Amino acid sequence: MLPVLQATLPVFAIIVLGFGLRKGGFIAADKWSAVEDLCFYMLFPALLAKTMIEADLSGVEAGAFTLTLVVSVTIIGAVVLALWPLLRRVIGTRPPQFSTIYQTITRWHGFIALAIVLNLYGPDGGALIAIVFAVLVPILQVTNIMVLAAFSDKKADFRVVAQTIVKNPLIWGIGLGLLLNGTALWPPIMSTLDLLGRSALGMSLLALGAGLSLKAAMHPSKEMLIGIIGKLLFTPLVMMSVAFAFGITGLERNVLLIAASVPTAMNGYVLARKMGGDAELYATISTVQTVVSFVTIPVLLWLTTAG
Repeated sequence: MLPVLQATLPVFAIIVLGFGLRKGGFIAADKWSAVEDLCFYMLFPALLAKTMIEADLSGVEAGAFTLTLVVSVTIIGAVVLALWPLLRRVIGTRPPQFSTIYQTITRWHGFIALAIVLNLYGPDGGALIAIVFAVLVPILQVTNIMVLAAFSDKKADFRVVAQTIVKNPLIWGIGLGLLLNGTALWPPIMSTLDLLGRSALGMSLLALGAGLSLKAAMHPSKEMLIGIIGKLLFTPLVMMSVAFAFGITGLERNVLLIAASVPTAMNGYVLARKMGGDAELYATISTVQTVVSFVTIPVLLWLTTAG
């Protein structure tokens, strides 16, 4: 348990620091969006590219690993959609609330996952998380927008969705790294990528903490509880069950567990606001998920590795 805590505690400590910096007024709230953009468009692509260039993928069961991801997100999405009639009838969930429930259960915060995996497993784990990014980013982007469009009066322009995926800098960083995997690049190029990548995790975690809203979290609801349980317990359970069925063990299994156990991504809040979802509920669920995951991620990882 101690190694797991030592690997996860620094990640959440930086998140708390980011919250404190914003709450204390040390850095104004409107300044953090620039930090988020810098991380998304430059620092994380550099980190992912360098990770994939240097990764030894010879021992990775890419087929089974990728299939586990695809099957898991399919099952999770189908189960959540199947809950819609029940939630509407029993607790009176409205369509905008349901689209937010779907988003907060199916989306994942890849930057938290990458930080924890690198702390625990180094470059080998980082290469696996990069594969998770490559598989999940396009799938989740499309499916979440489809659900938002189905449960909202605001219809999606899927040409814009396709353009967003094609232009996603994370996908380009991973693709470039895979293309150049094993290539001995000019050392100054790798040093440049390394320097940019080192900045990515700390800055993104600070920005995540700055975006947390305790005010929003003061409005509990049944929908909030469903979003928390669905993401932090149900999603890891499905992922581990599918991994077991496909014979995934060791490092690959642990990386899949971490990817499934992290809280939802904050960018879903923007989609909820633009496409008629319940943005306030999204802020509530994402904040509480992040706080609760301080406990659930180390416990789930310890239980899995102890077994």
